Amino acid sequence: MDFGFTGEDEAFRAGARAWLGEHASVGLERRAWERTLGKAGWIGLGWPEGGFGNRTASLTQQVAWAEEYVRSGAPPRSGHIGENLLAPTLLAHGTAEQKARFLPAIAAGDELWCQGYSEPGAGSDLAGIRTKAERGADGTYRVTGQKIWTSLAHEADWCFVLARTEVGSRRHRGLSFLLVPMDQPGRIEVRPIRQMTGTSEFNEVFFDGAHARREDVVGGAGNGWAVAMSLLGFERGVSTLAQQVGFAQELGRVVRAAVDSGTVADPVVRDRLVRQWAELRVMRWNALRTLGGSGDAGASSVAKLLWGGWHQRLGELAVQVRGVAAGVGPDDWSASAPYELDVFQHLFLFSRADTIYGGSDQVQRTIIAERVLGLPKEPKGVV
Repeated sequence: MDFGFTGEDEAFRAGARAWLGEHASVGLERRAWERTLGKAGWIGLGWPEGGFGNRTASLTQQVAWAEEYVRSGAPPRSGHIGENLLAPTLLAHGTAEQKARFLPAIAAGDELWCQGYSEPGAGSDLAGIRTKAERGADGTYRVTGQKIWTSLAHEADWCFVLARTEVGSRRHRGLSFLLVPMDQPGRIEVRPIRQMTGTSEFNEVFFDGAHARREDVVGGAGNGWAVAMSLLGFERGVSTLAQQVGFAQELGRVVRAAVDSGTVADPVVRDRLVRQWAELRVMRWNALRTLGGSGDAGASSVAKLLWGGWHQRLGELAVQVRGVAAGVGPDDWSASAPYELDVFQHLFLFSRADTIYGGSDQVQRTIIAERVLGLPKEPKGVV
C-alpha cells in the first residue's frame, strides 16, 4: 500500500487540525477531555461502522489524526488502552453482547481501562501467571493475585485481566481473559509506584476475591493465551507514527538547546544530533512500510528495539547539551510531590525505562532470533 497522503487525506488532516486547535487548549481535566473526544467521534477511528458512536477513517487518515494530535499539544490520553488495545480485541474475539456493552462506552470516553498482565516475579514472562480466578457455583469468577506496572490503574473503571482459571495448569494453558470492574472496595487495592521522575503513572494492583461475571470472559474460558497474544499485536501501529512526531519535537528542543549553549560547535555533538535525526527518519519509513502490509514477522520487535534505544540516546544527549545545569536536581528527592525537573532531566530519567517496558530489549532480540532468523530456542527453566 502506498502511504502517500491523498487530497482527501489532507482535507481530513486539516479538519482534525482545526478541531484540535479549537478544543485542545481549553485545559479540561483528563476524563472530561476523553468525553469531549468521544462526543466529537474521534475515539475509535479504526473500528468498523457498527453503531458504536465512532466516526470511521482510512488508515492514512488515522495516521493523520494521530500526528496532528501530538502536534497540537493536546493532553495525554487516558483512554488509549481501551481504544487501542481492548476494543480491537473485542472486535476480534468478543461476543455480540460484549461489543454492545463495552465499545460504545469506550467510544464515548465514559469508561477507562487498564491492563492486568505483568506480575511480580515473572519479569517479562507473561506465561508465568499466578493470579487465579475461581468460578463459583453462581458462575461468577473470584480473582485473587497481584499485577504490577499497571498503567493508569488509579484512573481506570475496568481492567482486563489475564488469570489462571484451570487448577493445576501451567504456562500458557488454563488461562482466561477476564473483564473486571475496578470499583470493588475491599476486593481491589491500587498502590501507585513512584518512579525516578517523581511521578506515578504505574501501579501495583491487588485482587482479593474481586468479582468478574462469566459473561465477561473474552474468547471463552481457557483461551486467554490466544486472546492475550492477539491483543499484543495491536500494541504497535498507527500510535508508533504519532510517537515519532513527539520524538521529533523533543529532538528539535535538544537541537535548539545545543545552539543556545554553544555545544553545537563540538563536532561530536553535531555528529550525534545528525545521527539522531537520520535514525528518526529511518524509523518513520520503517513504520510506514510495516503499516503498508509489507513488514515481515518480527517487525514490531524490530521497531521496539529501534525506538527504545533511540529515545534513551536522545535523553543522554539532552543532558549533555545542557551541561552542568543538567546535574542540578531538586533540593529534596524524598518529597512526596513530583520533583521540579526541567524537560531534559525528565526526558533522561523517564527514557531509562524505554528498553524495559512494552517488552524488554532482551525479549525482543529473542523473538527476532527464534521466530525470524530460525535460531535454536533459548533453554527454558522448569516451572
